[in-house]
Amino acid sequence: MSRAQAGGAIPPGEEERRITFDVRVWSVKEIRLKNGSSWQVRWQVASRPRPNTRNFASKTAAESRRAEILTAVRKGEAFDVETGLPLSEWRALPQPAPDPAPERTWLAVARDFVDAKWAEHQAPGTRRSLSEALGSVTPALFDEPPPVRLVGLVREALAGWMFRTGSRTALGPDGRRVENEPPEGWVEVLAWMDRHSRPIRDLADVDVTRAALVALSHRLDGRPAAPNTITRRRMFFSQVITFAVARGDLDANPLPGAQWTPPRKVMVVDRRVVVDHGRALRLFAAVAERAPELEAFYACIYYAATRPGETQELTIDQLTLPETGWGEVALEGNNPEVSPLWSDEPDQPRQARELKHREKGEVRLVPLHPDLVVLLRRHIERFGTAPDGRIFRSYTGGAVKTSRYLTVWRAARNKALTPAEVASPLARRPYDLRHAAVSRWLNAGVPPTQVAEWAGHSVRILLTVYAKCIVGEEKRALRLIDASFAAEQQTAEAPDSPDPSPEPEPDHHDRVHMESTDPRKPPDIDGPYRTPSVTDLGLADGPSDDDFGL
Repeated sequence: MSRAQAGGAIPPGEEERRITFDVRVWSVKEIRLKNGSSWQVRWQVASRPRPNTRNFASKTAAESRRAEILTAVRKGEAFDVETGLPLSEWRALPQPAPDPAPERTWLAVARDFVDAKWAEHQAPGTRRSLSEALGSVTPALFDEPPPVRLVGLVREALAGWMFRTGSRTALGPDGRRVENEPPEGWVEVLAWMDRHSRPIRDLADVDVTRAALVALSHRLDGRPAAPNTITRRRMFFSQVITFAVARGDLDANPLPGAQWTPPRKVMVVDRRVVVDHGRALRLFAAVAERAPELEAFYACIYYAATRPGETQELTIDQLTLPETGWGEVALEGNNPEVSPLWSDEPDQPRQARELKHREKGEVRLVPLHPDLVVLLRRHIERFGTAPDGRIFRSYTGGAVKTSRYLTVWRAARNKALTPAEVASPLARRPYDLRHAAVSRWLNAGVPPTQVAEWAGHSVRILLTVYAKCIVGEEKRALRLIDASFAAEQQTAEAPDSPDPSPEPEPDHHDRVHMESTDPRKPPDIDGPYRTPSVTDLGLADGPSDDDFGL
C-alpha cells in the first residue's frame, strides 16, 4: 500500500521502509503434540510471502499476543512489511549499526574539487593550470609506484581525463553532469589509480604531506620547477586541502605543520626587457616589411599596454580615432589562446571573456597615443575589419594565432636589433612591449593610481612589479650623497675666525638635499657600475608571460 493510500506521516529516517495497513489476524490455533499442546498466533501482513506465526505454551499467552496485534490494527498503526511487526515494535528492536562510509581518497577529493571549480565557469587558462598542478602532486599520493607499463600513462590520464571535467563528464538533460566512458587505452591506468590512491586522511602524516610538496616542486625531468610555478601549484594544493577540511574529510590543514617553505616568487619585471622608443620604432618597421597587418597589433601593446588577448578583441566601435591628437579605447574583453578542451564549449571557436581582474561587463578606458592613432587609422583603411568589427584577424577570419605573432616578432628582432641585443632579454616577447608602456607612464610622472587603472591591475601590484623599472631615482640619490660630502668638506675647510655676520647654518637635513658646489668631477653615474636603466641590455632570461598575474 502506498503512503497516499495509507495516510498519516512517516517518521524521519523510515521513509525507505515498506509499510502497510492491510493486516489479517486469525484465531488462536491449538497445535497438538505428543507431549501436549501449544497455541499458535498467526497474522498475515500484505506483500509478505508468508504469514507471521508465534507459538505459546499456554492459550492465555497466545490470546494476549493476538490481542496486541488486533489492538495495533484497530488503532490504525502501520505494519512493517519486512518483519510483519507493528512499527512501534519494530522501532523497539535492536537496530544493526550502519555500515561505515568508505573513506575518501585523495584522488576522489581532488576530482570533486576540480568539478566544483569547473562549475564556477573559470577561465580556460585557470582550469588548465589547476589540472597541471594537481597532476604534479597526485603521483606522490599513491600507496605504491605504478607498474612500469603504466608510468607513462599516469600523468596523461590525470591531465587529460581525471582533472579535465569537460572531457570526463557531459551535461545531462537535467543540467547535471554525468560520467562518460573513459577512452579504452586508459581503463587500466584509471582503475589502478582509483585502487592505489591514498586515503585523504593520510595527509595528516607530515611525511606524506612533505612528499607531496616535494613532488609539486619538480618538473617531469626531475629538475626544480620555476619559483612562480611552485607557488602556483602549492596554492592549488592548499585549496584542495581546504576543500577537504570544509567537507569533513580532514580534521585540520596539515600544511603549516609540514614546515616547508616555498621558494620566493619572482614578482619584479626585469628592466632589461623594457625597450626604448627608438628601438621600438625599428622593430615596428621590421614587422611592417614582413607582416604589415601586425604592425598596429604590436603598437597597441607598446603604446596602450594592452594584453595580447585584449588586443585580439579590439573592435572598431571601441576606438575613438580623431584626425589629430590623442584617441581612446574602451577595452571590453580578453581572449587569450588556450586549448578549447578547457572551455565550456570545446566544439566552438575561441570565446572572449571578461577583462582580467574585472567583473563581466566592466570596461577599461585607455588613452591612445597620437602615433598609435595614426597607425590604427592606416591599418583600418588598408585591411578593413572582420564582419564582427574586430581590427585584427587571421587570414581565415579568426583570432591571430600565438605561433603567428611570436614567429613574426622573432624575425623582426633579428632584423632590427644588433646581435648583442638579440641575445639579450630586450623585448624578447611581444608581452614585453606592455612592460615598456607601463614603465614609460611611471617614468613620465603619471600617478600610480592612473597607471594602474590604464594597465588593468592594482596599485600594489604595479609598484611591486615595476619597482625596478622606475628610472631616475638612482641619479637623484647619487646627487644627494655627493652634496652631503661637499657640505661636510666646506665645513671642515672653514676659517677658525668667526664671520662677523655669519649666516645661519642649515640643519643636517637641508645640507643633504643641497646641490653640491664641489668643483671636482662628479662620479660617473653613467659608468659600468651604475644600476642599469630602462634601455640597458643584458644576457639573462626574462620572466614568462604569466609570472606576474598582469
